[in-house]
Amino acid sequence: MTLRKILFIALFTTLVIAGIVETKGVLAQSSNQDSATSKKDDDTNLDTQLYLIVATNQVVDDARMPAALDPVIKQLRASLPFRNYRVSATLINRVKSEGRLNLKWIGGPLLGSAAATAQTPSFNEFRVNNVRLVRNAEGQLLVRMEGFGFGARIPIQSGTAIAANGPAAPIINYENTGLNTDISMREGEPVIVGTLNVGPSGDAIILVMSARRSGS
Repeated sequence: MTLRKILFIALFTTLVIAGIVETKGVLAQSSNQDSATSKKDDDTNLDTQLYLIVATNQVVDDARMPAALDPVIKQLRASLPFRNYRVSATLINRVKSEGRLNLKWIGGPLLGSAAATAQTPSFNEFRVNNVRLVRNAEGQLLVRMEGFGFGARIPIQSGTAIAANGPAAPIINYENTGLNTDISMREGEPVIVGTLNVGPSGDAIILVMSARRSGS
């Protein structure tokens, strides 16, 4: 083999190796850009609102509802036989897309029953195992909540204890109620998650959820 052929083969091999290295570099850069874009999407924050609405046939002191819940209340009045509705609690939280949310709190009585006093609060828990933005078949943006769960321990008066030398005292028992499901909703549109019938009065707790991207 002549010296010219040896030099030609060496030059050709060097160019091939350089091309492979450059291609790998371009692919690696593209992969890094895709990862950065994916990470940016994952950093999207969502503002969530959970409304605890009490439905009752009793007279309520304040029946005013947030304007955002007007479509929900209209739907409830058409499907449930309750005279009045009131917001018992509103929980506002922020969670990262692909993140999770868990709250536990001791609050005031959810129901306006005789058993509901400052000495008998309710014990509540709200959780979502995974929150993320998805698109449906029509390309609409949805908020999906997997492992949505709400639970409460509510005081219920089951009777009255009569003391020999003192006033009668109510007998209070705590009853568990809750709901577990997976839901999807349009961004910013409140939806009814579920209804929980509680207490001998026939009152109900209605869970309404909404979520939207922070700043939108």
